[in-house]
Amino acid sequence: MCLLLGATGVGKTLLVGTNLTDIVAQRRITIRELGGCMGPIWSSYYGNCHSLLFMVDTSNPTQLSASCVQLLALLSAEQLAEASVLILFNKIDLPCYMTIEEIKSLIRLPDLIACAKQNITTVEISARKGTGLSEVLRWLEDTHRMNG
Repeated sequence: MCLLLGATGVGKTLLVGTNLTDIVAQRRITIRELGGCMGPIWSSYYGNCHSLLFMVDTSNPTQLSASCVQLLALLSAEQLAEASVLILFNKIDLPCYMTIEEIKSLIRLPDLIACAKQNITTVEISARKGTGLSEVLRWLEDTHRMNG
């Protein structure tokens, strides 16, 4: 199982379409999208999680601190200690998006990666235009092949 998490309005539903989606590539991968407003109960879904997609809205600087707090909580959850993590920097197609360098600096991403138990990867995407989605699929295939 792969969880797709992130704050409200970051574009999770646009990426997968429904709250539970199966992707069939080399094997079936189930992605469960949980809304940002469900943050307080996300932990009840960690038990069967092998991988985690965490989406950040690059066009919303006021939401970045909340996203960082959510990400830190996920990375510190014992049940997710062995899950692989892909951080999706979404909405790169919008004219007002923050650069990845700005975001990495603001959330101290190099420090997060160095201190986290999880293997963390990042990708820039546009769920609306499809930019970067082939990289997401490749990551899912590789991650679930290793965990599988």
